[in-house]
Amino acid sequence: MNDHDNSSLVLITGGVRSGKSAFAEKLALASGKQVIYLATARVEDDEMKNRVAAHRERRPANFMTVEEPERPHLILERETDPGSLILLDCLTLLVSNLIMSDLDREGAVMQGEDVFADERLMASAGRRALEYIVSLGRTAAKCPADVIVVTNEVGMGVVPDYPLGRVFRDYSGRANQAVAEAADQVWLVVCGIPQRFK
Repeated sequence: MNDHDNSSLVLITGGVRSGKSAFAEKLALASGKQVIYLATARVEDDEMKNRVAAHRERRPANFMTVEEPERPHLILERETDPGSLILLDCLTLLVSNLIMSDLDREGAVMQGEDVFADERLMASAGRRALEYIVSLGRTAAKCPADVIVVTNEVGMGVVPDYPLGRVFRDYSGRANQAVAEAADQVWLVVCGIPQRFK
């Protein structure tokens, strides 16, 4: 992944079903390193269970999976082997997990799929999530292992018609920018075709 002996941080972004995860897995496999697949997904319904199962089936059997939906920095800090590669999939789910956990701790009321919280509370949750992601980007850049981070471009579609959706969209975009700034390489995948931007 790098032309030199130092570890590298690679950010791969794209839309849903763009091929970004498959491209990330291909890069990880080509590295020849021991791959630690750092999964941030929470399996809370059948749809997510099916998505996770499809990802698992596609991944090579020798990828070691670690599930960490809110504190992936612990894995990055623990992994000191330069012969390893950590593939974090995905940053967008991590942002969502952090915001929702924060709102839950602050007493936001859930009713079905909707969250009832004032916009100040949501913005505060978004800011705290972003602070964590900025710190995570720095940790990933300093990690002795190579790190690949997969994320989603969520701001290119329809503007969400509810406040929490807009907070999630805005802070996901800022999180992507923060990790891109720390990254050695940034790739955009469209229709299965990767294009390097940094």
